[in-house]
Amino acid sequence: MSTARIVVIGGTAAGPKAASRAKRLNEEAEVTLLQKAPELSMASCGYPYYVAGEVKGRDMLLATPAGVVRDPAFFAGAKGITAKVSTEVMAIDRKAKTVAWKRVDTGETGHLPYDKLIVCTGSRPKVPPLPGRELDGVTTLTSLEDADGLRALAASSKGGKAVIVGGGLIGIETCEALIEAGMDVTVVEALPQILSFLDPELALLVQKHATSKGAKIITGVGISAINGQDGKVSGVTLADGRELPCGLVVMAIGVAPNTALAKDAGLALGPTGGIVTDEYMRTSDPDIYAAGDCVEIKNRITNAPMLAPFGDLANLEGRVAGENAVLGDTATFPGTIGSGICKVFDFAAASSGLSERKAREAGFDVVTAINASPDKPGFMGAKPVVSKLIADAKTGRILGFACVGLGNVNRQAAEMAMAILGGLTVDDVAMADLPYAPPFSLAIDHSIATAHVLQNKMRGLMRGEPSTVVKSWLDNGNKPFLLDVRGQKEFDEMRLGLGEKLVPLGQLRKRLGEMPADKHAPIVTYCKVSMRGYETQRVLEANGYDNVTVMEGGLVAWPFQLEK
Repeated sequence: MSTARIVVIGGTAAGPKAASRAKRLNEEAEVTLLQKAPELSMASCGYPYYVAGEVKGRDMLLATPAGVVRDPAFFAGAKGITAKVSTEVMAIDRKAKTVAWKRVDTGETGHLPYDKLIVCTGSRPKVPPLPGRELDGVTTLTSLEDADGLRALAASSKGGKAVIVGGGLIGIETCEALIEAGMDVTVVEALPQILSFLDPELALLVQKHATSKGAKIITGVGISAINGQDGKVSGVTLADGRELPCGLVVMAIGVAPNTALAKDAGLALGPTGGIVTDEYMRTSDPDIYAAGDCVEIKNRITNAPMLAPFGDLANLEGRVAGENAVLGDTATFPGTIGSGICKVFDFAAASSGLSERKAREAGFDVVTAINASPDKPGFMGAKPVVSKLIADAKTGRILGFACVGLGNVNRQAAEMAMAILGGLTVDDVAMADLPYAPPFSLAIDHSIATAHVLQNKMRGLMRGEPSTVVKSWLDNGNKPFLLDVRGQKEFDEMRLGLGEKLVPLGQLRKRLGEMPADKHAPIVTYCKVSMRGYETQRVLEANGYDNVTVMEGGLVAWPFQLEK
């Protein structure tokens, strides 16, 4: 192969992957990696766990699995790549095919020629123009420098109060980190719910769990100002006038693509604000590729452009860009379905594909089902998980899946991500052949059971609604006949406490006379997970009751207060 000069801008995730792929496929290529920060290949998704102290040392966020720190010497020796840190690229001259750089530490400047350029400039935190945002004690968590500072603050502020602005992935993970570090934490989210990638039914379950661990969560209101005294944060003022005292404010309302360099160079930007690339990760300039948080990519379900600032996708995109920079346009990146997962104390929350809200916004006629079950048999130490499956009502094609709980959420989300990627239908998944043994799963795995619930609904064998809908009926005065079909012992331990009638399923056929006299009256049936609730619906319908609804997921999926 001929010698090629490959310059990569950005050294966090996409950049190192692109540089390594290019050099690996063309040993004769001259590959140079330019990084503004003093570190390379930072595991930025690990920052919250570093802040909490779970990750003991910062070098662990920079090291290979063998424990070797990925510094310039590592890249030179192991990879054959020239890596320059503390080096900011100031401009791209597309005509001359050079980049202008400046050393952050010394002020030294220079120009570097390229044959192919790969732009991986990442993202920048969104910080609204709030009064007080410049105060000492206001920070973000998007860089290793941020993480160092926040770790030090958390360690020195045990028992102190912190406010996190934003209840998305970064905000909730930071909330856990600061609570684990001993701080009193309040999350303020302007949207009606935390974790907007989830539908409300599951987001409320996560919120319920986080509050049980000590988090305070305020939704539906933003902040109007950050207050200070002597140049330091003293609290925040909410948009509704409430004031929250605190000594630390973490801005976590998301990130925006860092595209100033690309824009100044005349590269095309898309409607999302990210750099436009084709399937080869090539920009509007055929000699320039781009990858990572700075680009917009295609949603594989809707075909619409979107931003997806996730480390796994950055690595995949960087791999494609690096290969194509040296071999020509041979590799392709097809886009994303939007999979993600986060840890919330000992809970997990994951999703893949479209939420119900997003699916409806995209124009799909959708059907959904919620299922709650253990992740494996009780005799193997089962833990509960709750999932929601979204499908196209006409074709049965699976559009999205989300899962939360104490159990093995990752397995369920990974299974359904592959189903979505494969264009599978509810019927396909309902008969999926998955590995089974009691230490790992139920005989009918949770995700398959969720497909069974939706299959029953689509065939008219079950009528179900999520707990949030049932709660809205109760709140609006349209009170149905609530029928709890668990056993007496279960009922004594935990119940809704909303005037429900207890009739254990095993006694139902003998106690039909205790049901409403009007067989058209609304009845809501449920149990712990609503398997017995579904069986109750079938019995009642067989006896002429025609307005019976199963509360999907039962009490396990009830995100509101229970009476104990």
